[in-house]
Amino acid sequence: MKIRFRLIAIITLSLLSMQSFSQRRKFYISLCFGQSSMEGNARFDPQDTSGIDSRFRVLQAVDCPDKGRIKDRWYTAVPPLCRCKTGLTPADYFGRTLAAKLKKKIKIGIVNVSVAGAKIEIFEKDSYQTYLATAPGWMKNIAGEYGGSPYARLVELAKIAQKTGTIKGILLHQGESNTNDTLWTKKVNGIYDNLVKDLNLKPGKVPLLAGELVNADQGGACASMNKIIATLPDVIPNSYIISSAGCPGNRDHLHFAVEGARILGKRYGEKMLALLGYKITDPE
Repeated sequence: MKIRFRLIAIITLSLLSMQSFSQRRKFYISLCFGQSSMEGNARFDPQDTSGIDSRFRVLQAVDCPDKGRIKDRWYTAVPPLCRCKTGLTPADYFGRTLAAKLKKKIKIGIVNVSVAGAKIEIFEKDSYQTYLATAPGWMKNIAGEYGGSPYARLVELAKIAQKTGTIKGILLHQGESNTNDTLWTKKVNGIYDNLVKDLNLKPGKVPLLAGELVNADQGGACASMNKIIATLPDVIPNSYIISSAGCPGNRDHLHFAVEGARILGKRYGEKMLALLGYKITDPE
């Protein structure tokens, strides 16, 4: 009798494990980090908060009592997708694009930890404190919302996401504060390698999608940085550059206008779909 009960218990646990594995495979997670554009500088319009598929989810990074959101919990991905007062990010239309094309049984999850105005150094695992030591107070406050280390918070949230989903990609939009920094690709590579190690990822299966800054065709103040961003695949083979050509910028020439954020987000989504094996017939 005891042997029978043990056998039943083993079979039950095996079935539950298989079911959990199957569910994780159907929940595609993307990690997002960067500075103001990925954080969400563009002010979203009513059209950006409606018609959002419930399969598109965001893992809340910080508590937002006024929005009824609690950190570390999943919600339908109604903007803002970063912190309580941020705006539209490329992650918004990235997720919408995936939700429109992927099979209905697949969910899409976003984890977004971004810091406006910050150099890429703020995401360096072991030396971020050196950078923050001389950062302005408002930037320190943003980092404080993440518990001090934006990188550590990104990893913490990613591990929560891995309990129910599978990390399929990493989205980066950063560079304005590192304009003309020829070591930028090396620094990004270090962050990518740390994420791969700390989250037990396989580099060949987790692409890094990096977006260009406001393009020269829009008078982008930091457009020269796009030449450096373009060399990222030379350092990280499984990385891809998302063009910002034709994406409208704001009058400050640093940030994308809301329509620019939508277009850029869709391009991120189309690249991810292509990497997942979907044929894209009409890219922006």
